[in-house]
Amino acid sequence: MVEVGANIGRGAMWIINGMVRGLTSLGIPPNILTMIGVIINLGCGVLFGFGEFFWAGIVLIIANLFDMLDGNVARLSGRVTKYGSFLDSTLDRLSDMGAFLGIMIFYARLTPQHSTLNVFLAGVGMIASVLVSYTTARSEGLGVKANIGFLARPERVVLLIIGALSTWSWDSTGWFANRMPQVLWVLAILSMWTLVQRMVFIRQKLRAMDPNDNG
Repeated sequence: MVEVGANIGRGAMWIINGMVRGLTSLGIPPNILTMIGVIINLGCGVLFGFGEFFWAGIVLIIANLFDMLDGNVARLSGRVTKYGSFLDSTLDRLSDMGAFLGIMIFYARLTPQHSTLNVFLAGVGMIASVLVSYTTARSEGLGVKANIGFLARPERVVLLIIGALSTWSWDSTGWFANRMPQVLWVLAILSMWTLVQRMVFIRQKLRAMDPNDNG
């Protein structure tokens, strides 16, 4: 099984690297790829809002492929810029909020799946995910790198994809069917826990850098 997983990983990287080389040869600016990725992500949010969870999961996979491509194209083409990094990070937050907002809208609608609890959980997940990213960016400005915790953006995206793909039909009754509510619990709890982890970690690092800082 390990060998199979490794082969799949190598195959995926071979495809991604081929796409990166092709896009670089076409001279497509990395920032354009970033913009395409966020537009697709917002389309994913619209699909969530209409209850098309399965297709939202498919679109989310495609959108995050662009998230991988833009940085790789920038490095291969020598177009790595500070603004490009800023744009990518900022639009990632917009993409995250778009997906959560779509889920909140769906569960707030007067449908058989209406659930105030799920709206609340999605809202907590959205707020915590943005704050997790903010703490990382703000701490880097203070000289501390705080990429720690259970749930960074890649893990959040994978969980959303799992929840979305499990919802291929609202009438499905299988064990793996309609698992978005469980995913929302995990996202809400672990995102908040990751936020607390990073805040404690940053405080410890800043106090180690300046023992006189008793904040």
